[in-house]
Amino acid sequence: MTKKEKQHIGIKKNKLLRYKIILDLYKAHKTEDIPVTVVLRKYIFPRFPISRTTLYTILATPVDKELKEIEILLKQF
Repeated sequence: MTKKEKQHIGIKKNKLLRYKIILDLYKAHKTEDIPVTVVLRKYIFPRFPISRTTLYTILATPVDKELKEIEILLKQF
């Protein structure tokens, strides 16, 4: 594994860890009567200035699965 590949994996891992924090915030504050945009505006955006499109991307990402794949990949080297 080259230095550039390790760097790419590290960047992806950090992104996924950030996604996990955002998902935890979302799950903690999202209820049936609170819209996604309100959760974004009140709870997520002050800490992580992301757009609504980015939030939907995060919600669609299988974070735990990808983190496990990265851990397996890192253990091989």
